[in-house]
Amino acid sequence: MRRAAAALLAGVCLLWAPEASAAAERGPLGWGAGTTGGAGGTTWTVHTRAELKEALANEGAPTAPKVIRVVGDVNGHESDDGSLLGEQDYAPGYDLGRYMSCFGEDGAAWSDTRFDYCKQQRQLRQTGSNKEKAQIQLTVPGNTTLVGVGPGARLLGVFLTVDTGSNIVVRNLYLEAPVDHFTSWSPDDGTRGSWNARFDALTVITGRNIWIDHCTFTDGRFPDREAPLGFHGERVQRHDGLLDIEDGSDFVTVSGSRFEDHDKAILIGSGDGRGDRDRGHLKVTFVRNLFSGVVQRAPRVRFGQVHVLNNVYRGRAPLYALGVGVESAIFSERNVFRFPRPSQTVAAYGGEHFHDTGSWFDGRPAGLNAVASRLGLTDDVGWDPADVYDYRALRSPSAVEGYVLSHSGTGRSYGHP
Repeated sequence: MRRAAAALLAGVCLLWAPEASAAAERGPLGWGAGTTGGAGGTTWTVHTRAELKEALANEGAPTAPKVIRVVGDVNGHESDDGSLLGEQDYAPGYDLGRYMSCFGEDGAAWSDTRFDYCKQQRQLRQTGSNKEKAQIQLTVPGNTTLVGVGPGARLLGVFLTVDTGSNIVVRNLYLEAPVDHFTSWSPDDGTRGSWNARFDALTVITGRNIWIDHCTFTDGRFPDREAPLGFHGERVQRHDGLLDIEDGSDFVTVSGSRFEDHDKAILIGSGDGRGDRDRGHLKVTFVRNLFSGVVQRAPRVRFGQVHVLNNVYRGRAPLYALGVGVESAIFSERNVFRFPRPSQTVAAYGGEHFHDTGSWFDGRPAGLNAVASRLGLTDDVGWDPADVYDYRALRSPSAVEGYVLSHSGTGRSYGHP
């Protein structure tokens, strides 16, 4: 690994994007304003998982300012000798078919005695899951900029985590969501049971002042449609979320990024019963992102004050885009939706408040407040982003789509219009 001390304008050195420094000087728009990451700190350049892990530790001073530049592919399953680990390396003898056979018909209750191997399969699934987590989880400490160099920097199967860290920038990275080799079946989850995968592409836990910018989040090489068949003739769910923000996290901006080809994309909030942790926190801005081929949770919010500004939603028909959860206050503004039906824009999940200003559905006014009213929601969310921070919204659907499609995701030019 090459390492050198450097003072970078914003913790970013991307020679392929000449406007990067100026954009970084302006910093994030919205709730995450003021986030600087590792600007002015030590610079690391990494090419492997082992190098990335070493850079995050920063020679025993993990929270000292640092800029970590990712070059090429970093695979979460890469062992120290360079080989790639798989299911059988984590749990030799584990078999998904055998695991499933230990449930009753159509995924009914588990029995250790249904077959002579059931207890072993249960234990293998648990130990394998823990070993996979220990391998692929990498935690980003405070005062860090983690940035991809050029258009080809990718984190593949890495479970990237912020845990109580603050002042963090994650930028210009392609994040391929981890495949959970040991996803678990819960017969009592929902009306017919549900698979519960464990790993997100990025999880923010009790993080503050976070800027996620010009990243691409996706299932990548392992889409759900190619997963093995599970119960009820449906595919096994091997992915959890793309981005989760929870446990009292605050002051987060997600800008200029792409969320693609995934089921449950973004969850904000720890759970309906976790108001003790989340109430008064979870202030998040989503600005000029592209959601393409996302089924739901773009985002789903509990408790948070969330501003959803100038985003584009398109692709296959979703279950819903914006999920209004318990005590949430979503302020939607001038977003572009291109779905078969307006009813797929908003869904109520225990919340009461939702407001939209000026969004469009297939180029025409979306009337989302009327859609929300039919769900029993009121448009009084109790706050207005214009009272909290300065911003300028793009004011036509063509301007929003043109900008987002040209600038969102990795390898794209930066900047606020």
